[in-house]
Amino acid sequence: MSGLSIFRKLLLGALCVVAGGAVASETIELKMHSQIVESRPEAKYLQQFAEDVAARSNGRLKINVFHAGSLGLKDADLLRIMQAGAVDMAMLYGEYFTRDAPELGVVYVQGAIRNPQQHLQLLPTMRAIYEEGYSKWRIHTVGGVVSPVFNVGVHCKEPVNSLAQLKGKKLRVWGSHLVGTFQGLDVAAQVIPQNSMYMALQTGVVDCAYYLSTVAKTVSIQEVAKYEAYMHPWAAVPWMFGVSDKAWSRLPKDLQSVLVEAGEAMWAKTRDAAVSPDRESAAIEERKALGITMLQPFSQGDVSTFVAASDKAWADMAKSAGPKGIEYYQRMREAIAKLTP
Repeated sequence: MSGLSIFRKLLLGALCVVAGGAVASETIELKMHSQIVESRPEAKYLQQFAEDVAARSNGRLKINVFHAGSLGLKDADLLRIMQAGAVDMAMLYGEYFTRDAPELGVVYVQGAIRNPQQHLQLLPTMRAIYEEGYSKWRIHTVGGVVSPVFNVGVHCKEPVNSLAQLKGKKLRVWGSHLVGTFQGLDVAAQVIPQNSMYMALQTGVVDCAYYLSTVAKTVSIQEVAKYEAYMHPWAAVPWMFGVSDKAWSRLPKDLQSVLVEAGEAMWAKTRDAAVSPDRESAAIEERKALGITMLQPFSQGDVSTFVAASDKAWADMAKSAGPKGIEYYQRMREAIAKLTP
């Protein structure tokens, strides 16, 4: 072989190596849908997750987060959208999917816990159920955000801090289980999305809002409902990071591992920060400074009555959700029976 031929072969080999390196280092971008407004703590955690993925992959994988539903996707359609691979990733919240997967809407409900620490004990059972449920929709779960266990309160235009006073009021809630729960207590409740809640209070569509008190300032609730009474800790359905099968399959193995590692790291970080008495106390003082009048909490008797109504509505919903709904309900009830008081 001539020297020129050898040179050409060496040059061709070098070009192949360079080209291969260019392909290997090419950045893959994934679009991720999130329903949460950027001012919420969960949104900040999600952004940190995206940044961690970029760092762990040395810039080879980039997640572009679209906050507050800015991709224009409807939550009720999200499982179908993910199954079709029409969006790469999404924050998944089981209670949004009652139309297509009613069993995912009955995994965890308000009234399931009486103190924040109990939430942490239930997380392993919840996570196992959600991972199983989402996998049927060709969705890989890669960790997620354990939402902070915020205070849940009733926010009204006039002082209300008992179930007796709540009767005769029109109450905003965020899910069908809560409608059933409050109907069982002779309280008229209706589901109104968070983004419509302010206007509903302002215009008198509702008199009160059942809402996460700790983050109430993010929707300026103090401007339209100046009285607040604590009811119970938030039974916070975790936000799972979902990856469509279509997006997952086009990632090389090492980048799949990056997503899993970053997701697990965020799960652990948010779990450890989920319960914080100091955070809740500081948020109460902040709301007072904004003009909220803090009433005495709902009595333990009222809370017990609420919990009983909640469990009845939960059992009814589980039956309506079919065999899987009943199975998930029973698995959670078994875990709740083992809780430390």
